[in-house]
Amino acid sequence: MADVSNKEVVANARLPITTQQTVLMVIIGVVLWFLAANLLRYLGPLGIYEGGWRLFLYAAIIPGTYPFVVMTQKIARLERNQIGIAYSLATAAATLCDGIALAWFPALYGTLPELVAGAGAVILWGAGVGMVLAFVMNRA
Repeated sequence: MADVSNKEVVANARLPITTQQTVLMVIIGVVLWFLAANLLRYLGPLGIYEGGWRLFLYAAIIPGTYPFVVMTQKIARLERNQIGIAYSLATAAATLCDGIALAWFPALYGTLPELVAGAGAVILWGAGVGMVLAFVMNRA
């Protein structure tokens, strides 16, 4: 068995996507997060986080996220076996933006604490749904 140093392993440990795809996925993640945050800011005061509307909203996010995973695959020219890891980058970028916004710019989501919490929760749900869809669509 060949003796491989940790330095060689780290040097060869690259993501299975190109630098261009990586940059595109981060940009896509930030843009999709920003669009979702703004949409939720306007929908929140309509009561979408309350009662049956919340259930409808969470259920609608499942099929509503699918086109964005497909669009992302096309924009970044991802192969089927790259979707999961690439979408993970987009989701990481979006989640980081969400964390920063919730901590320092909560007014982006609304004026009341329940609107901020509702929007933050919906964005986290959407991120999780997107990840699940991406890994289901991923083929090795």
